[in-house]
Amino acid sequence: MEKKMMTGAQILIETLIEQGVTDVFGYPGGQVLNIYDELYKAQDRINHVLTAHEQGAAHAADGYSRVTGKVGVVIATSGPGATNLVTGIATAMLDSIPMVAITGNVPCNLIGKDSFQEINITGVTLAITKHNYFVNDVRDLADTIREAFQIAKSGRPGPVLIDIPKDVQMAEAPFELKGCVEPYPQAIAPDSDIDRAVELINAAERPYIYIGGGAAGAGMTREIMALAEKIDGYIGCSFMGLSALKNSYDRFLGMEGMHGRYASSMANKEADLVLGLGVRFSDRATGNAEKYAQGAKIVQIDTDLSEINKNIRVDVGIIGDIVSSFTRILERCAERSHPEWRAMVEQLKAEEKRIADEAAAKATASLTPKQVFDIINDVKDENTIIATDVGQHQMWAAQYVDFERTRRFASSGGLGTMGYGLGAAIGAQIASGDRTVLITGDGSFGMNLNEMATAVTYKTPIAIVLMNNGVLGMVRQWQTLFYGQRYSNSELERQTDFVKLAEAFGAKGARARTPEEFRAAFEAAMQHDGPYLIDTLIDQDEFVLPMLPPGGSIDDIITSKEQGV
Repeated sequence: MEKKMMTGAQILIETLIEQGVTDVFGYPGGQVLNIYDELYKAQDRINHVLTAHEQGAAHAADGYSRVTGKVGVVIATSGPGATNLVTGIATAMLDSIPMVAITGNVPCNLIGKDSFQEINITGVTLAITKHNYFVNDVRDLADTIREAFQIAKSGRPGPVLIDIPKDVQMAEAPFELKGCVEPYPQAIAPDSDIDRAVELINAAERPYIYIGGGAAGAGMTREIMALAEKIDGYIGCSFMGLSALKNSYDRFLGMEGMHGRYASSMANKEADLVLGLGVRFSDRATGNAEKYAQGAKIVQIDTDLSEINKNIRVDVGIIGDIVSSFTRILERCAERSHPEWRAMVEQLKAEEKRIADEAAAKATASLTPKQVFDIINDVKDENTIIATDVGQHQMWAAQYVDFERTRRFASSGGLGTMGYGLGAAIGAQIASGDRTVLITGDGSFGMNLNEMATAVTYKTPIAIVLMNNGVLGMVRQWQTLFYGQRYSNSELERQTDFVKLAEAFGAKGARARTPEEFRAAFEAAMQHDGPYLIDTLIDQDEFVLPMLPPGGSIDDIITSKEQGV
């Protein structure tokens, strides 16, 4: 194809389109005006979503990626525009979400002179990106962008930043279209490691498959279910593994860990073989690492060498392409039957139900979190996307939402970013075209509620379930259980009327105090052509249970408020 002379800004837009980008999120400013001028000219080929704040744009690009598997793209100007991306980039990094962040900077001859809105954003983001670039020659720009996309989606995915000075955006260079880059080839684990893992699995009587974000991102639903059937095992997941499997699948026990479901956490404890797939064995999932799965052999499969033995010592660590590794294990494992293991897990399920029934019987509030989520599950369909902020509401969503399709969940796991949810919900909805439900709290929602303006402008059909208890719920729960009920700065005492706030932005709003009111409002929200906020009033002393105390193990699990207080 013939090369054409183009400016750096033109090269950027043409290379994004070349890489299959159809939507970008961002906010204009002085050092990216050339880029935005080219976006204007190419608006029939690439869509730009203007957010209210750069952090919201970064979270939108993140949510976009989580539901599509594509690389999310965000654009910001220099200085404060660039630094406003930092929390969003870090959120993507901790959850292994592929993203390319593009920032403008002052011209090269002004770099290092404390120029207006100059910041060394590559230095700032060094620890929270897979890689970052400062482009000082327009001739390198196109290939730099291609390499950034390749790095973002290769191996363990993550964010990459490209900083482009304004003079590079204006300079000209020959440009030639090339194809969309493919991820770098992944290493294939040696047969010896696969055979060692198969030997342990075949010898197990109580096998447990533990899946994480790597498994969810790789789209391995069928293979995971096939192995569970073949070895007569059960499956639990980390927070990041949610929506990888249907909740209705009878061998799937749900999330384990600090706020995991009782049956899943206890089955992990009782297992004699834990097969970890694309999972980090983080502190929130394992509790006290020294006491984790003490009676079990542990096999860990991951693309990232640094994760093997990082948090938990394993018996077999398999490094390389997780799809290839897991498929070879599936092919080589013997068919097994473990009736005693099945009976034990059924008892754990029954105990989980008993605990839940007892908690429901004791409830005195007019509207409980469990009732809220029962109604959400009843009204939504399998295509509905669930996004959350961070806090109690996030853990209730993890425990109670029924997922029936993959890539239907967007939530900040590793970094735990309050204020993540609304931007992510917007990005997820625009990416998929499917109706989205945002589960948030009055604490989290207050951090980035300015993105209501974005949701209204683009008429994104998002049902916002704001679980309003007037406090920072998870902080208060910890203060109740572990800090002698000293509620230091966790009682918000705000006078915000969220229904009027929604209406001020141009959205619809309703308030719900009872299950009947919530159902009526939620059904209306799910039919509304645009954002619809439900101020859902719940009791400030509702707890997320079960819970492992900090530094505790599954032996210390708290299943009722009376145990902890």
